Amino acid sequence: MINKQPLRIRTITEYHRVMGLPKPEHPLISVINFESVKRLPNDGSISLVFDFYSISLKRNFNAKMKYGQQQYDFDEGIMFFMSPGQVFGIEFDKEQEPKHSGWLLLIHPDFLWHTPLAKAIKQYEYFDYSANEALYLSEKEEATIINLVQNMEQEYRSNIDKFSQHIIIAQLELLLNYADRFYHRQFITRKITNHKILDRLEDILTAYFGGDNLSGKGLPTVQYIAEALNVSPGYLSGLLKTLTGQSTQQHIHDKLIEKAKEKLSVTDLSVSEIAYELGFEHPQSFSKLFKTKTNLSPLEFRQSFN
Repeated sequence: MINKQPLRIRTITEYHRVMGLPKPEHPLISVINFESVKRLPNDGSISLVFDFYSISLKRNFNAKMKYGQQQYDFDEGIMFFMSPGQVFGIEFDKEQEPKHSGWLLLIHPDFLWHTPLAKAIKQYEYFDYSANEALYLSEKEEATIINLVQNMEQEYRSNIDKFSQHIIIAQLELLLNYADRFYHRQFITRKITNHKILDRLEDILTAYFGGDNLSGKGLPTVQYIAEALNVSPGYLSGLLKTLTGQSTQQHIHDKLIEKAKEKLSVTDLSVSEIAYELGFEHPQSFSKLFKTKTNLSPLEFRQSFN
């Protein structure tokens, strides 16, 4: 576990210097071949935080990377997306020379100024998945991404003119859209892992709503559920929408309605008492949600059993 204070790297030029690389050809964007990175600290671990975006694809890395909630080994192509301010760590054997293949694309936010992507890049949810999930690529997908990165590198290495930024931005936006597609594919193809998350979600909600102190705790939040599953709220929402068509909040409400139906059908508690027991401060809010979900008021649902 890497617990030391992270090393903050504020510029792409500083990253090149720290890693023993030549000065970047462009101060705001850089494509780096990992095989050229030889310099790492000699105490066996490092924790880093960047003030710029990084998109990387790693292979055959003889170290372990702590990325959000998970630790990764690298026997296949894995992509990571990190926005400024996110922390990651690397642990490696001090007796071995570090080796890995792949590439790293660094983009400073200043490079995106006065372009639509400056705002749009924050809407790509996988930049928040750093709390959990990397992207596993097929060989075909990897070839597609590498081709786009090489196009960007070629563009900034050639003679810069008034078209260069627009061309690079277009290639970057295409890369981000492909990554969005590949993440949704991953939600579907990694069915075993994803269905385990669904099973655990069901267990967490059942335990929460089965507790005796629901009125004191209130309704579970999306943040609470995500933390219990060791995933980020954005990742969980994307996964659930892909697999079930519903958001995390909708799953919480479904379990709530299931519990409400049970109380309405097998107890003599009033609607207000049931609302308070289920964590609602105002019975009207409970009744409104129940009607929205079932097309019946709580009283109408209870009367249907008589």
